[in-house]
Amino acid sequence: MTTAADTYTPTDRTVPTRSRERASYDKALVHSILDEAYICHLGFVRDGAPVVLPTLFARVGDRLYVHGSTGSRPLRATGDGVATPGLPVCLTVTHVDGLVLARSAFHHSLNYRSVVAHGTAHQVTDPEELRTALDALVDQVVPGRSADSRPANTKELAATAVIRLDLDEVSAKVRTGGPNDDPEDRSLPHWSGVVPVRGGYGTPVPADDLDPAVAVPDYLTAL
Repeated sequence: MTTAADTYTPTDRTVPTRSRERASYDKALVHSILDEAYICHLGFVRDGAPVVLPTLFARVGDRLYVHGSTGSRPLRATGDGVATPGLPVCLTVTHVDGLVLARSAFHHSLNYRSVVAHGTAHQVTDPEELRTALDALVDQVVPGRSADSRPANTKELAATAVIRLDLDEVSAKVRTGGPNDDPEDRSLPHWSGVVPVRGGYGTPVPADDLDPAVAVPDYLTAL
């Protein structure tokens, strides 16, 4: 049985105006979509104009961590939530699972899974939380990699900014299935169906200066 603890509460910003039946507030679904990705798009307003940046992110529980640079003006604007109020943001993640080809151009579509999260972002200033966030960012891209690499030193930590966004106002949206052709179009001689979209990784290519004795780690061969 689904309980309130298993879902996010819908808000005016998380209820879509179109195709509401595709929206979901199930935490497990939201988390699964986020955990399959490591690139997000972070939107905010800077000097009165909208800005959207692609960047790395990671999920730890009901919190997202987003990677950036201490020289970034927007990240400086996030503050710590104490001295400054933070930065209102919208973060999105999308997976394309299929190209949906209908007999009419109008009904072409995509099968997809997406998450949209709204909230106020704050810069991570606690040293322990920062290290946890940086490890999570590395492992979001390649699980297990943070334990198999040198941690950031003091100089590198000083040059790296991470912001956090709590998952509170968030929703998923999913489309599956085939094309929605109009009945009068079904006799047209045009191919109709779905082209699946798959992601994958190639064979790891070692660095030119890598010692040949260093083997490809198991977490890479498992990708």
